[in-house]
Amino acid sequence: MTQTATLVVENLKTQFFSRAGTVTAVDEVSFKVEPGQIMGLVGESGSGKSMTGYSIMGLIDAPGKVTGGSIRLKGRELRGISAEEMRKIRGNRIAMIFQDPMMTLNPVLRIDTQMMEAVFAHNKVSKQAAREMARDALGRVGIPSPEERLLAYPHQFSGGMRQRVAIATALLNKPDLIICDEPTTALDVTIQGQILYEMQKLCRESGTALIWITHDLSVVAGLADTVSVMYAGKIVESGDVQQVLEHPRHPYTHGLIASAPSRNPHGQPLKQIPGMTPSLLNLPSGCAFRERCERATAECKQTPLLENASGHALRCFHPVAEQGAAA
Repeated sequence: MTQTATLVVENLKTQFFSRAGTVTAVDEVSFKVEPGQIMGLVGESGSGKSMTGYSIMGLIDAPGKVTGGSIRLKGRELRGISAEEMRKIRGNRIAMIFQDPMMTLNPVLRIDTQMMEAVFAHNKVSKQAAREMARDALGRVGIPSPEERLLAYPHQFSGGMRQRVAIATALLNKPDLIICDEPTTALDVTIQGQILYEMQKLCRESGTALIWITHDLSVVAGLADTVSVMYAGKIVESGDVQQVLEHPRHPYTHGLIASAPSRNPHGQPLKQIPGMTPSLLNLPSGCAFRERCERATAECKQTPLLENASGHALRCFHPVAEQGAAA
């Protein structure tokens, strides 16, 4: 029997309307995430990766709107359901962890109060049972003395510990899908490594699917199973994480990897992708990356289609040759 994918996104389009014009922040984005699978969603600031996450969560408000496509969770279409139905799903079947844990935590309430409220919102359980669920969740993310820490306030935790509390809160109701929006960016490398290990372990053990939104390819390399690279609202390359990162075919992906400091010879200037990400209000015709791309030709003024060959999808007329891709 074929297992149902946890999340299937097809041709998702999210737009923002203003006097200056219409911005298409997410443009015909498609991907799927299987149970227990971790997908990295990678791109520069403004590429549309966070907006993709907010669109799935139903967190796009005016002047923005999801204007096209399909979002299916365990086979159930989420587009078009009522705000009340979406509230029942959000925090229960889908959870989101933000970059700043203080977006999740209320500074004037104790940790036990906040975590138990998250339990009561979706479960009819006793106060004692909710407390035990909160305590166990803190233990799962490596917080020592969880019974005592339930009585603390957010300001009594370090940044890394606050992020662990936010992750524990997201895990409380054992969601089918967790969306992480760069949750370890502000943490030191040691704490980041611990949290990544714990998230990976939890996904493997519980079957929860995970979308990890980041600009850091080194994080994706050690964490994810698959990766999708976004540029100017579109996915330009996707596939198995090892295949894409070791043999990137799209010039943008190739440039991102080549510009990583770890790949730079000692004493040499850092490599970089020339130019800036274009304004979504004024995108060039055809391939949005063509004005920054040394491989661009007149053909690139047309829009390349996303072509899939052996699970490695690519949106480019002039891909990098595989044998030289990891240079």
